Amino acid sequence: MKTLVKILLGVVLFFVLVITAVFYFTSGLVDTADAFFTAVKQKDIVKARSYLAEDFKASTDEKALTEFLTKGAILDFKEASWSNRHISGGRGELDGSITTESGGAIPIKMVLVKEKDAWKIYAIQKPTAGLQSSNAAPTIPGPTDQVALVKQSMHDFLVSIEQKDMTHFRSTVSALWQKQHTTEKLNQAFKPIMDANANWAVLENFAPILASEPALDEDGVLSIKGHYPTKPSKVYFEQKYIYEGVAWKLIGFNIEAKST
Repeated sequence: MKTLVKILLGVVLFFVLVITAVFYFTSGLVDTADAFFTAVKQKDIVKARSYLAEDFKASTDEKALTEFLTKGAILDFKEASWSNRHISGGRGELDGSITTESGGAIPIKMVLVKEKDAWKIYAIQKPTAGLQSSNAAPTIPGPTDQVALVKQSMHDFLVSIEQKDMTHFRSTVSALWQKQHTTEKLNQAFKPIMDANANWAVLENFAPILASEPALDEDGVLSIKGHYPTKPSKVYFEQKYIYEGVAWKLIGFNIEAKST
């Protein structure tokens, strides 16, 4: 019996040590999140942005950040609690909720990255309130938002195709993709489409038809495939996104016309 008690006490002690270790190693994440929300509570958006990662800053200006915080009722912040903390290398995640001054509870997820030995916020995700599809993962946008993403990305692409210059399109994609490809590289990649002189603008008159449920891979890349019901050829597309800052941002784009 004494041996069993010692074993049980050992197991309990082990769990206590594990919990203590998790809190210790993730304290930096919480410190950054707390500092960010303190600035938000003080309505100091400039200071709040100082806790953001460079890619977040590049893709989200003060106005866009303020709009996100306002629409999500996050500006009414009172306190935060984190039910799940996780670190893997230079990436960390916090899952939990924030309580507002009015007593509301808002579920929220924060992704952080290590920059110059300091934890910085890479993305903030807030699930959409209201009815949602039960078979869709909460981090994946619903069908209506998927169509909106495709239409906006296609519009930005077509603007640059019309101008025969990918400057505008590049300005709308993720900061990560911008780092990987200059405007000149994108001009070269999409040169065959620009030189074809086809009436791509006709796509603005059609609603994209999604091929299937979108896929979210282990790296957090969202892939949306489908086509436009144009004639005599259908236009097929695949668009890839990552959640950067406070929104899904394009990281891959493919378009092809095929005869039906």
